[in-house]
Formats: sequence, structure tokens, C-alpha cells
Amino acid sequence: MQRALATEHAAVWALQLATAFLAAEPAGQLAEAATTHRARRDTVDRLLRERGAVPVAPEAAYATPAPVTDQVSALHLLVTVETDVAAGWRSLIERTDDAAVRALAADALVDAAVRATRWRRTAGITPPTVPLPGAP
Repeated sequence: MQRALATEHAAVWALQLATAFLAAEPAGQLAEAATTHRARRDTVDRLLRERGAVPVAPEAAYATPAPVTDQVSALHLLVTVETDVAAGWRSLIERTDDAAVRALAADALVDAAVRATRWRRTAGITPPTVPLPGAP
């Protein structure tokens, strides 16, 4: 759960960065994504605390795979973020026997895969989908 939480922290940060570079249409999708990632972050934080764990804290800043200077680079960052989020949730599915946690992770994995596909399509990246979201 800590890895999934860490990817959600990074996603929230990256979404805020991307807002400075996106036009009006993708910005609406960005707001929806930010709401979803914040909610998932808060859910995982709560679940970890309920289990007696100290949730991993967000970093002050995150390294981007490339400089974010325009809409295209912001969209590429968002694809990377959703890919990382999918990997974090897929990893949790593989490592838990808790049915509720697995259901949360499966929903989050699907959501990240769909969102990554939307960002790829908006950026003109082909193919817009990957065969196994979250897989290395």
C-alpha cells in the first residue's frame, strides 16, 4: 500500500504542475483526475493508519522524466504518472489477500489505465493503449 500511496502523492504533484501548461479542454480532465487521485491518496492513507502503519509522506518535489515546458511535455508527464500509478496499484494486487484492498487496487489500476489512454490520445501518442497496464 505504501508504494501505491507514493504514486498517488506523485500524481497529485504532477497534476498541479501540468495545470500551468494545459489548454482548457484537457484542463477539465485534469481537474477530474486530481480529484480522483486526492481521494485515493486519502483512502490509502486512512487504511494504512487503521492498520497501525505510518503512511509514506509526499516529497517536496518530484523529478520529471523530461522538462515540462508546454502542453505536449505536460501530457507526456501525465502519461508517465498514470503509468506509474497503474504499476503501483498492480503491485498491490499481487501482494495482498485482502479482498477490499484488492478491489480498491483493481479499480485504481483500471482508472489509471483509462486515464493514461486518454492522455496518450490527447497527445497524439500511438498506440494509445498498452497490452498490460501496470506491467513492467
